[in-house]
Amino acid sequence: MAIRHLRTAFASQYQPGQPARLQSGEAFSEPGGDYESLHKQMKRLFNSKPGKKYGRFSDEIGECPFSSWLKDYLEDKQSFGSMTDRLFGQWQELLTGCQEEFQGHLMIVHEALADSEVVYLLILESDSALRFDGHQTLDATDVLSLSRLNLAVRIELDDWRSDNSAENYLTLVHGRGTGEPGELFIRLAGFTNQVDVEKETVTFLDAVEAFAKSSEPEKAGEVRSKAYEFCKEQHALGEPVEIEALSGYLDESEPQRFKEFASKTTELPESGVLHPDHRKVKKLVRIAGSGGGMSVSFSSDLVNQAVYYDRDQDALTITRLPKALREQLQRYLEAREE
Repeated sequence: MAIRHLRTAFASQYQPGQPARLQSGEAFSEPGGDYESLHKQMKRLFNSKPGKKYGRFSDEIGECPFSSWLKDYLEDKQSFGSMTDRLFGQWQELLTGCQEEFQGHLMIVHEALADSEVVYLLILESDSALRFDGHQTLDATDVLSLSRLNLAVRIELDDWRSDNSAENYLTLVHGRGTGEPGELFIRLAGFTNQVDVEKETVTFLDAVEAFAKSSEPEKAGEVRSKAYEFCKEQHALGEPVEIEALSGYLDESEPQRFKEFASKTTELPESGVLHPDHRKVKKLVRIAGSGGGMSVSFSSDLVNQAVYYDRDQDALTITRLPKALREQLQRYLEAREE
């Protein structure tokens, strides 16, 4: 991983109605070292976040000028420092009108990968920690949180500059509870949502399920498992699911078979890319439900092997109980009998 440019600014708004404060840092070129390590950890958090949104830059340049500033920087019409000065100035202006308290570090990173270039905007949060000072007096201090990331945007520069209208080159992390500052961050980035993740999840599940049912009975479970594993791996990388790549993964001997089948049976996007929610895709391999004081979860492969459902009686029979569950039941019944 190679960071071309990086810069941070600490912004705070403790009294709504009063001007927000902002203190910017130096614009670094290829900082390396600890900055690389910090960014690597933030990328891990970014990729692992569920419920990401996908979209493009807003066309409202007047209200969301970041894309214009970024374009000028990439075309060498202004320096990274000048571009981030403008970005930080707008962030301070947005926070000045915020009616909620806020504090956090805004970090922008221009990263050059082996085959692409990416820009990240991230809000780094802080944790409170205790330490002993030089006089051995207990003191409270703030340290960067390496386990939380609730506001961030990734910009795929190559996809954006290709001017392909089918591409969704922005990926947004927008955590719950971020309130008005979260909405202002989205405005700062100029993000506009273009992908219906819920709809694409249903499309993905429908296509895989129909393909599994069309396969030989003994291979249906394998199809579902491989589709889920592929989706999970893509999520870990922070990447969407390309239908062509999935098709080759499901059947190496006939790599186009799933793609052709899905094109006929489901309404796939022209881009050939889906953004399914990996949490809901788990339905392909697990059956789960809870309610009335009960929670049940098991692999779908166990249906009619170790788990039997009687539709007429609405009853579930489970054989081959896990050892830990069996021991808990035995201890509970023994205690009741005493």
